[in-house]
Order: sequence, then C-alpha cells, then structure tokens
Amino acid sequence: MTSTHAFWLAGRQVTGEDTFDVTSPWDGRLVGKVGVPSDAQVEEAVAAAYAVRDEFAATPAHVRAAALDHVSKRLVERTEEIAQLISAENGKPIKWARGEVGRAVSVFRFAAEEARRFNGGDAQRLDTDAGGQGRLALTRRFPKGVVLGIAPFNFPLNLCAHKVAPAIAAGAPIILKPAPATPLSGLILGELLAETDLPAGSWSILPVANDKMPALVQDERLPVISFTGSEKVGYAIMDSVPRKHCTLELGGNGAAVVLADYASDEDLDWVAGRIATFSNYQGGQSCISVQRVIADASVYERLLPRIVAAVEAQVTGDPSDPKTDVGPLVSEDAAKRVESWVQEAVEAGAALHAGGKRDGASYAPTVLTDVPSEATISCEEVFGPVLTVQKVNGEAEAFAAVNDSKYGLQAGVFTHDLQTAFRAHRALEVGGVVVGDVPSYRADQMPYGGVKQSGVGREGVKFAMDDYTYERVLVLTGLAL
Repeated sequence: MTSTHAFWLAGRQVTGEDTFDVTSPWDGRLVGKVGVPSDAQVEEAVAAAYAVRDEFAATPAHVRAAALDHVSKRLVERTEEIAQLISAENGKPIKWARGEVGRAVSVFRFAAEEARRFNGGDAQRLDTDAGGQGRLALTRRFPKGVVLGIAPFNFPLNLCAHKVAPAIAAGAPIILKPAPATPLSGLILGELLAETDLPAGSWSILPVANDKMPALVQDERLPVISFTGSEKVGYAIMDSVPRKHCTLELGGNGAAVVLADYASDEDLDWVAGRIATFSNYQGGQSCISVQRVIADASVYERLLPRIVAAVEAQVTGDPSDPKTDVGPLVSEDAAKRVESWVQEAVEAGAALHAGGKRDGASYAPTVLTDVPSEATISCEEVFGPVLTVQKVNGEAEAFAAVNDSKYGLQAGVFTHDLQTAFRAHRALEVGGVVVGDVPSYRADQMPYGGVKQSGVGREGVKFAMDDYTYERVLVLTGLAL
C-alpha cells in the first residue's frame, strides 16, 4: 500500500485534507500520495516565517551550522533510499540519482562551513578625510527577510538543497515550494531538518499547486524569491514583483566548442564520450546539458562519427537498472514536445544521424546536423536528449556561434592553449566557461548562473547567501585609530 507523504509547516509534519498522486514517468506506477496544504495552512507557514525572522537572524552561527551538518550526515546515511526515491518520481537513472544525493550532501556541508565564517563585511577606517577623524566603519550582512524558494523537477533533491541550505546558513527563514511532479525528494529534507534544533517557523516545505504560486509570489512578507525553472515563468515572476529581490536560474542551450588544436584521436575520443554522456544525462533535462556542438572544420569530419557512435552506445531503459544511462523524460508530454521540435528541424532540412524516436515518455538520444538557424531546436532550450552539431572555420567564428543565442548560461571549450582559454573567457557571453570539458560541469560551491535570458543572480552556497542578505554599516565614533 502506498503511503501518504505529509508536508512540513513551520517545522512540524502536517497531513493535508486533500492529496495528489506522484507517478513514475517510466512505468506510470504510483510512487506516493502527497498532502496538499490548504490556503489557511499556507498562511500559517508564511506568518510563522515572518514572525521568526528576527529570532532566526540572531541564531548563533554554531546552531545553524550544526543543523546543516546534521542534514549532510543524514543524507549520507540514507543515500540509497533517497536515490531510489529520486529515480522513482523523476525517472532519473539510479546512477545519476545517487550522484545527486552526493551533491546534496556537499551542499549542506558547504553551507555549514559558510555559516561558521560568513559575515560579509570588513572594517574601514574613515579618517582618510578630516571629517572622519576618530571614526571606523564596520560592515556586516543581515538577511533581507523570508525567502520563497521555488525548485524545479530535474534535480528534485539538490536544487531544493540549493534553496534551503544557503537560507539557513544566512539566518533567513525559507518557504520551499518543490515541483509538483517531484515533491517527495524535497519533503525528505523536512524529515532531516525536523531532527535539528532550528526554531519553529524558520523553514516550511509546501507542495502547493502551481496555480497557488502567484499569491505566494505577491506576498509582501516574502521579500526574496529564488526561482529555478523556465525562462517564461521566471521572468513572469520578476515582472509581477519589480520591487522584490529575485534570483532566477533559467534556461540555456549549452554549447561545446571543439577547436583545431584538439585534434588527436585520443582528444576526439574524449570529446565524443563527454558530449554523448552530457547531452543525455538526466534525459537531457539539465540547463547545462550539451545541446550545441560547434566544431572547427579541421576536426569536424573525424569528430561527427565518433559523437554518433558514442550517443548510440548510451544505454536507455529502466532507470532502476544501474547500467541505464538515459531514462525517460519527466512526462509523455515533455517527450512529445521534443519529438515535435526534432520533426520540425528535419522537415526544414536537418539531417538525422541517430535517435529521433519516441516511446511514451522516453525519447531516444538524438544527433542532428545542418539544422536551420531559425528552427526551434536551434533557438530554444530543448530540455531533452538531443544535440546539434555544426561546422565553423576558426576560433572567432566558433565564439560568435556560441554568442548567437538569447541564452548565456555556460559553455565548454575544448582547447589545449592557455591563451585561447583566456580569450574564450573574455569573449563568451555566458556565466561560466569550462575549458577542456563540456558546459555541464558544475561544482556546487562555485557561482552558478547566467546572463541574457538565462537569468539573474547566482546559485552556489556563498553566492546565494550574498543574494539573501544585504550590507549594513556600523560607524563607531571617538576612536583612537
């Protein structure tokens, strides 16, 4: 019998009067039932977070750090259980789900470390002008208030961790809204946080429906919104609350550039393997998966068949099988959308080298060339296991092709030349440049985010803490400096 998962209201477990079903995108089986907060319960959670904001901001760093350390350790202890849950509700292959739990372990550990050292300030002597004689300015950072964290389905544990852990580390209460398709992984964090001594009201996890989100977004008691998801929804949120502080981690169509000096057989085998893996990991449902391969003409003819072979070697199927590389997309509708975009490109003249087939919610890993620049799959984020390969002549043309996009999240550049690496860092209009690898690399402590339509602000524990806080200056007078 499938259990009903309660939600977390101001630190306590609550069962809603209504429930909704969470089903597996792989086989449609019922994974769990989830309680739905009523409007009154949502109001209670927001009121509790608002009421505790000053107390929580003043909570000693060691208390917050101990809570974060506890969650990190408990995630380690429950790794396999949680990975199985991620795989069941998301369709993510179990090997990638285990990796996601490992990343969440690190996020909470990093947050514990930052909680112990974070003050965000410095001391500045003011007697550089005569009017400041005997004065010293001390700068510290304080929470802006309650954070509304809105998480997506593609990393249902780790991207919830990226909302919750920095808020707790900074002393900011948080209301977490997990994705309706994948709420169970986020609710697990509630079980672990409930084992800590954090003050009541400092966190709630509310699996509310998407149509309830506008009321939360508009609530003036929630001055900070941290959203990860689609460009359309993210900018609609920002436009609706122009006076709130919004951090938006939105879409991308990640490019992997392969330059002429990456020309040995060993180089090209490495490139093809990395591209095949990271265009298809998570079913391509990652903002930094490889969507565009931009290859110099001198290596293109040797690289393309390697990519096709490596993509065709990806193991597709049951996500619970440790051998599976590529599972289903989050829903059949998502797979149908990917299918329609590929069909549109092929009908417009693109060449299909691998894949191009859908089976329910699963879509075969796909490689396209000669894709028209105006095709949807060239312009938008496919969020599926599809990559395009194009030929360019030289570094300048390659970098221009990367920048010919409304998105700018991350890019990978395969080069051995240090000067080229620095030129790429200067030229590419993205939030991160990864040299010698695909754009899909992300360390959870580094600043992560984009430019252009890929969003504003940065994730990464310390950088999110900066977004959740503001500087406040204290001027001391009459000092013998």
